[in-house]
Amino acid sequence: MPTPHEGSGISGRHGPVRAPQGIAGGILLIALAALALWLTRDLDQGTLNSMGPAMLPRWLAIGVGLSGLALIAFAFTREGEPLERWSLRGPFFIILAILAFAVTIRPFSFGGITIPGLGLLVAGPLAIIVGGYASPEARFRDLLILALSLTPFCMLLFGDLLNLPIPVFPQALAELFPADWSQKAVMRVTAAVLVAGAFVVFFTTRGSRKTTIDVADHSGRI
Repeated sequence: MPTPHEGSGISGRHGPVRAPQGIAGGILLIALAALALWLTRDLDQGTLNSMGPAMLPRWLAIGVGLSGLALIAFAFTREGEPLERWSLRGPFFIILAILAFAVTIRPFSFGGITIPGLGLLVAGPLAIIVGGYASPEARFRDLLILALSLTPFCMLLFGDLLNLPIPVFPQALAELFPADWSQKAVMRVTAAVLVAGAFVVFFTTRGSRKTTIDVADHSGRI
């Protein structure tokens, strides 16, 4: 008769909760969803034909909350992993990425510090690269290619297709384009340049030695 491995958290678990990590993750997702709904309470949701600024974040928060409820439900019906030691690396870089996006997407002032609005052109890649270092296997080359590919997708989705009022590029760059160009035309050209940059980085660094750029040790200490 097989015996459970020593130290196995699943075999020695008691009580109705069969996946403690699922409980913890579900509670966290529900808390994040509640926070997002509270922060967007004063924004206009609009309609499917004319989406308001609260449409996407509000329904995304609802989806996250439902996912949290599903995790909690499955924690009572399916075997899962026990709670382990918390690692600060992931939360640190994710929060840092969110803050970097928040202070660069629009003009930001704090005391004597003033940051001009850099738009999605800068804030998007910056958040993707910083957030990517939440993983110890992060490599700058891969993150750069992802940032140059995902940012133009977000530009076209939110600014072009959904017509959301999201600043796309620094105001100073507007003078580089012909005056008779529309904002959508400028956005499409900028997105095309970013995609081209992603291809250039991919093909020019394809034969380079694959090295891992690690900014924290694997124990979770920053």
